Amino acid sequence: MKKLFCNIFSCLLLIVSANAIAQKPIDPDAFLVGKQKLPSVFMVGSFHFEYYNLDAHVTDKDLQVDIKSPKKQAELKQLIDYIAAFKPTKIAIENGSNTGYLMKRYRNYKNGSYELKKDEREQIGFRLLERFNLDTLYGVDDQELVSSLSELKDSAVLHPIIDSIFKDWDFQSNDTLSNRYKAWYSYDDRLAKELPLLSYFKYLNSDKALTRGYGAYLVGDFKLGNTRGADALALHWYSRNLRIFRHIQQITTSPDDRILVLFGAGHIQLLKQLFESSPEYKLIKFNDL
Repeated sequence: MKKLFCNIFSCLLLIVSANAIAQKPIDPDAFLVGKQKLPSVFMVGSFHFEYYNLDAHVTDKDLQVDIKSPKKQAELKQLIDYIAAFKPTKIAIENGSNTGYLMKRYRNYKNGSYELKKDEREQIGFRLLERFNLDTLYGVDDQELVSSLSELKDSAVLHPIIDSIFKDWDFQSNDTLSNRYKAWYSYDDRLAKELPLLSYFKYLNSDKALTRGYGAYLVGDFKLGNTRGADALALHWYSRNLRIFRHIQQITTSPDDRILVLFGAGHIQLLKQLFESSPEYKLIKFNDL
């Protein structure tokens, strides 16, 4: 009798286990998020309106967008109207933590004594500050880990190591894929000049453009040595964007925060991956407004 009971009990356990496995798996967010409200993040990847030409790709002068022209100012208004639908409560920009000089310009702009520069932080950031009556631009950019290491008191010890890692790491590769990226960048410059700003920004912030754009970091110099190119990318680009993400965490103070992140488009794919992975934020993609 006891043996029969054990067999029946074992069968029941097998049935219960099989049913549990057959059920639809539980969404991880049931554990990680639950019903709590999350702060929202909306990222705007931009080209640099001022064309500082600090990146590997330099746009020819005849292809540079004149953001101050009447035509582009009208298009900019459409772009800002689109972004404004997010209703930000905080604006984070590609700038160090000290934004005092920008806020001084903003106050002068408000009282009519300052003309906006071409810079997107002013052309977009200032106008959104004014529209939503916000009082701060949050600078969340940072230098790369390799720069921080180079500035340490005992950095002389590290310099030979750093120099050996970054030898020939100059984004000037001539392999097939690097040349294809150069062709795409030239096309992109023409597109930025020809398309209305909102249409171009929708393209620039599309999943495919962001994903393939980030792929440029995984060819060319990334393949230097055995892992030297990968180490250089980690110390340089990865560390900078991880720090940016950390600074955005630091300015997040409420589940009601609606944080607009305005950065060069090259940063967006990495930041997108971080926000999508984090159970602390609700990411709203540019094209999903």
